[in-house]
Amino acid sequence: MAKNYRPSPAFRVANTFVGALLRRGIRLGENVLLTVPGRTSGQPRTTPVTILKWGSERFLQSPFGEVDWVRNLRAAGRGTLTRGRRVEEVAVVELSPAEAAPVYQGTLASFPAPVRARFGVAPGAPLAAFEEEARHHPMFRLVRPSTAAGR
Repeated sequence: MAKNYRPSPAFRVANTFVGALLRRGIRLGENVLLTVPGRTSGQPRTTPVTILKWGSERFLQSPFGEVDWVRNLRAAGRGTLTRGRRVEEVAVVELSPAEAAPVYQGTLASFPAPVRARFGVAPGAPLAAFEEEARHHPMFRLVRPSTAAGR
């Protein structure tokens, strides 16, 4: 369902606005700015993302599928999360669909309606349906940079 996502002009304007607020340190739920080196240019690329909390762990997930920040993060294996002056260096471990499925199953109901609409599965669906849907929505576990070195 998330294949070939192209942001609308309204979405791009909203992302620019959200990014400006986050740069100023204004808290917008679990939204932060993710900065990752570009996979070909190496230049820093920044985009607003939402941290997903489940149990004691934190994740980044893409309701829009294989977008640029996903490909850049996958290539770099690390990034920087920023809100105002608060900066956190993180490493990531990409989850397989089987690993991501229970996280999606446990959290999808809490997603805002426009985000839930990007998923082709209802919150009460069986785990197998979430595993199939997770193939279209990459998910990364946030870890300490030293933890990811041994992966």
